[in-house]
Parts: sequence; C-alpha cells; structure tokens
Amino acid sequence: MTKGILLVAFDFSNAHEDEFHDWYDLEHVPERQRVPGFGLCERWISVANPRQAVATYDLETLAVLSGQPYRAIAGENLSVWSKRVSAMCKRLLRFDGEQTLPGDADSPHGAGGLLVNAMNVAPEHNAEFNEWYDHEHVPALAAVPGVLSARRFKDPNGTHRYLALYHLTAPEVTAGPDWKHAASTPWTERLRPHFRDHLRTLARRYVRGG
Repeated sequence: MTKGILLVAFDFSNAHEDEFHDWYDLEHVPERQRVPGFGLCERWISVANPRQAVATYDLETLAVLSGQPYRAIAGENLSVWSKRVSAMCKRLLRFDGEQTLPGDADSPHGAGGLLVNAMNVAPEHNAEFNEWYDHEHVPALAAVPGVLSARRFKDPNGTHRYLALYHLTAPEVTAGPDWKHAASTPWTERLRPHFRDHLRTLARRYVRGG
C-alpha cells in the first residue's frame, strides 16, 4: 500500500514562542494523532533558524486527508487557537504527497535529525531528474552512515511537486565526508541548475522544554 505524508513548515518569528509550542504540543499534534490513518507525528526545529519549525505526519494513505475524521479538525474546522496562532506565522511549505520511493516505508523512530528537500524541476528535465533521484541520489545517500531512512514523495497539486526526506541520527551527518561525497556526483552537478523553487531545511528533533 502506498504511504502518504503531510509535512508543514512554519516561520513563527512573529508568534509568541511559548504559545506556538504549547499549541502544537497540547492541541494540534494530539488532534491529529487521534485521526485514524495517522502514524508517527513528529516535530523538528531548523538548525539554521530556531524560529522555523517542521511537522511531519505519516499517513497510511493520502486518502486519510480527505476522510471525515481529518476534515472535522482541518480547513474551516480548525480550532480558534489554531486559527489565531497560524495567522501569526508564515507558512513556508505544506506538502501532501504519496510516497514514490520505496512506497511503503514508515518514518523510523528515534531520529535526531531530518533533512527536507522540496523542489520542482524544469519540465524538460523531469524524466532524467526522477531517474537520477531514484537510481543514484537516494541510494547513495541512504548508504551514508547515520542515515536512518531516505524516502521520496510526490504532490502534483502543491507548490512543490517533489519532496525527499532523510531521517538522520543527528543533523551533523550531512556535514561529514561520506555525505558530501555521495551528494556531489557529476550527474548531480549536471542536474542541479535545473532545480526550481528549492526549499532545503536541515532540522533537529524538537524536544519540549529542551
């Protein structure tokens, strides 16, 4: 069965930090954890900017987001608290997608870091882009020590069509020589100029009160 993902990234610089975390931890995430079909729900904080946050929600299938239990707490049915806090934040990305590689994997438990790569690609390079990602880039990065999971997702209707998620033992994995070697092949460098709307966020696991 093809798995789904819901990923949301916010810049909450204009919100009260304590309230932002209270809202996410005490209402927003617990609401979604109770929806049938939601799996692991996790929060992350950007390494480069601690006022940017990412939330990831594993889905049994993407259809969970069109079901009545989710629609009862989303969209126009968001709580008053949700509407107030989200209005103070800048949404950087919302991605609702199906997992294309490997297709049926869940997020690993206990990761200390997450790398988010969301992008589009110039249409004339789309076929080669997917060939490169599936057959060179993801396998190479998945083999780097400290990489717990490497998955790809596709959202044909969102602002970013493609998403790659890498769960890591720690964010520092991406600074090591093995990662740099795997991420800088000739094929990669040839395709890189054709990326569009690239959003890259390296994040550390959010720990309440930490």
